[in-house]
Amino acid sequence: MEWKVETLNEVVDAEIAALPKDMQARFLRIAGMIESAGLEGMGHPHVKPLEGKLWEMRLMGRDGIARALYVTVTGRRVVVVRVFVKKTQKTPRQEIELALARAKEILK
Repeated sequence: MEWKVETLNEVVDAEIAALPKDMQARFLRIAGMIESAGLEGMGHPHVKPLEGKLWEMRLMGRDGIARALYVTVTGRRVVVVRVFVKKTQKTPRQEIELALARAKEILK
């Protein structure tokens, strides 16, 4: 069974669409790598554990850095729950809290 990368809802789709074009391309590239090679073959610098079941895709572009926060779900599914452009070195606590709140919808 192959991995599938999907977004939680239209809000997350809009967050991806709001990224600069090079970061959108990077997101699609990493998502494609996950779908073809599986999460088992992924690691730093592309993905990194964040907190509990929450992981991050690390997106870099000419205009800075962004993160796509995701959880894995039964059936080899990666569900992206939050996408944002980072302004600081450390991922802001409010972004982690928002992602965890959104993830509760699917992790029940």
